[in-house]
Amino acid sequence: MDTNLKSKLMKYMVGNFTCREIARLVTDYLDGSLTLGERVRFQLHLGLCFACRNYLRQMKYTIATLRQLPPEPVPPHVKEELLKRFRTWKQRPSQSSGKPETD
Repeated sequence: MDTNLKSKLMKYMVGNFTCREIARLVTDYLDGSLTLGERVRFQLHLGLCFACRNYLRQMKYTIATLRQLPPEPVPPHVKEELLKRFRTWKQRPSQSSGKPETD
């Protein structure tokens, strides 16, 4: 399909939902907390966008995998380290090598 035509069709049909908005709304969609109109627009976007369908599939897989983890509490030192890294992840310069950061 012509990229320009697909873009125009998506804009017309899905009320200007962008892929970025879909990514932001995916947890609300899975929780069932979207309004009827939002849910319809969300599903219409999915019908036209392979990348967003794939992202939704990945999120469902991640959730299913996480549900299989044992309900053991996270040790306090691990929790603190995770919180520290989460709070500062945007402040770190991107790594050009693509290798994960190791300590």
